[in-house]
Amino acid sequence: MSRMPLFFWVAAVLGPGAALPAQPFFLPTANHALFEKGKEADFFVPTPGKTWETGCFGCVRTDRHQMHEGLDIKCLLRDNRGEPADAVMATAPGAVVYINDRPSLSNYGRYLVLRHVIGGVEVYSLYAHLHSVRSDLKPGIAVQAGEPVAVMGRTSNTAAAISKDRAHVDFELNLFYSDNFVPWYRKHFPGQRNDHGVWNGENLVGFDPRLVLLAEREQGTNFDLTSWLRGRVPLCRVLVHKADVPWVKRYPMLVTPDPALQKEPVAGYEISLD
Repeated sequence: MSRMPLFFWVAAVLGPGAALPAQPFFLPTANHALFEKGKEADFFVPTPGKTWETGCFGCVRTDRHQMHEGLDIKCLLRDNRGEPADAVMATAPGAVVYINDRPSLSNYGRYLVLRHVIGGVEVYSLYAHLHSVRSDLKPGIAVQAGEPVAVMGRTSNTAAAISKDRAHVDFELNLFYSDNFVPWYRKHFPGQRNDHGVWNGENLVGFDPRLVLLAEREQGTNFDLTSWLRGRVPLCRVLVHKADVPWVKRYPMLVTPDPALQKEPVAGYEISLD
């Protein structure tokens, strides 16, 4: 899914609560080469004819002019037809919120979205290009970290099919833009189909799973997702001249009031994006 990498970032302070686990996120497959120095090519699946970097998060596609908001993780197992057979596992405890079981409706192909709450932050993990989703899963079903939820595949609706040698799972960690996405999309893209409602990839904004996984591995019990989000270096800032911003209601832990304006009513927000 090609979409703008608009990541909302504002300084914040966590409120009181239980201590975070040492590792809030886990790798979604048995491929752990991400943690082995110099083994990146064994972990990331590149675009055709390119290096492993094109399977990473960031502006890594089309000569660095196209954003990719996930990690394309290489398969380890294949069946007797050469198709990927790796189990895809939940990255954290959470619940199913959406399953697209019709690959022709998305360039994600068959995909699954899970909701997690990590240190009070609402996070959505996405697993794309799946061969199949576990048959008993449906929205509302709870899952545990490391629990198998799908089988890796290479489904998509793009003109160029994903070849067997490039079979992978596209793994994303996202925040959620807006509950008002459906009418917004209808207004701004009249005549275009939206088969996925608020679970359209355009309504999910990714942060880099690779950096998160490496940071939590390095920091152990000191890793804190909210602090990590606060630490992103802003690329630009946007002034929103509106007091009622749905983002603020969903992510109050990512908002810092301006001390100089404590006695004044809120007139708008300055939003930093990385």
